[in-house]
Amino acid sequence: MAHNKPRTNPRIAEMLRVDHAGEYGAVAIYRGQQAVFKANAKTAEIAAQLGEMESEEQKHLDAFDALLIERNVRPTVMTPIWNVAGYGLGVVTALMGEKAAHACTEAVESVIEQHYGAQAEEIKDEDPALAATFAEFREDELHHRDTAIAGGAKEAPGYAVLSRLITAGCHAAIKITEKI
Repeated sequence: MAHNKPRTNPRIAEMLRVDHAGEYGAVAIYRGQQAVFKANAKTAEIAAQLGEMESEEQKHLDAFDALLIERNVRPTVMTPIWNVAGYGLGVVTALMGEKAAHACTEAVESVIEQHYGAQAEEIKDEDPALAATFAEFREDELHHRDTAIAGGAKEAPGYAVLSRLITAGCHAAIKITEKI
């Protein structure tokens, strides 16, 4: 006999779908960057750093995988596209150099930490446990952003344009993923 789970608040379902997709994309970006940087002994240090960040993003993704199941929320149908786009963005920015890879991280993590902060604030009374998860993950994203800035993100060639394009892409991905 099938057990029907209660329906999750549609707004929280949107949040979980977006956050799951965002973590999925972040893992893909870091994997793409590592694919480039692991190939060269001169970039072994940044490859290791990106591996640590990917590991944290994977923990977030695992948590959202569980939350989607627990709360009966479907993932976005855009997952295969976000995977390819994320990996491609990682490869392209890594090929542009370490500072461009850091600029990518800084742009993505800036959007995501703001996103998590707004979500935590929005649901703090309705779902304090989930708000706490968002706040915890936000701290990890802030650490990634700060690491990228310390690594020279703002010194990347074409930083302003690169940052604006990636930021706009993240905002578009969020809007699309909320609904699809």
